Amino acid sequence: MAQPTQHDLGRNDPCHCGSGKKYKQCHLAKDEAAERAAREKVAEAAATPEPEAPRTAPPPPKHSTRQPWKGQQNTRGFGKLNIPRRSGGS
Repeated sequence: MAQPTQHDLGRNDPCHCGSGKKYKQCHLAKDEAAERAAREKVAEAAATPEPEAPRTAPPPPKHSTRQPWKGQQNTRGFGKLNIPRRSGGS
C-alpha cells in the first residue's frame, strides 16, 4: 500500500511513519514546525534590501501671497456654516 503524502493526511488518519498512532498525536507538530521554518527561510530570502531609489527633489513651496478675492477660508471643511438656524414651526 502506498504511503499517503503529507497533504493527503488528515489529523485523525494513521501517521505516515507506521507507529499506529493518529497523525495529530505523532508527527503533526514536527511537520508543521518544518513547514514554518521553510516559510521563514523563504521570507528572509525575499526580504533582501532592494537598492534605494534615487531621491526626487521636494516640491516647491506654495505661494504666500494674500488673495483678498477668495474671502475668509474655512479650514475645517463643511463642519461649520455661518448661516443662522431657522426657528419656529413648519
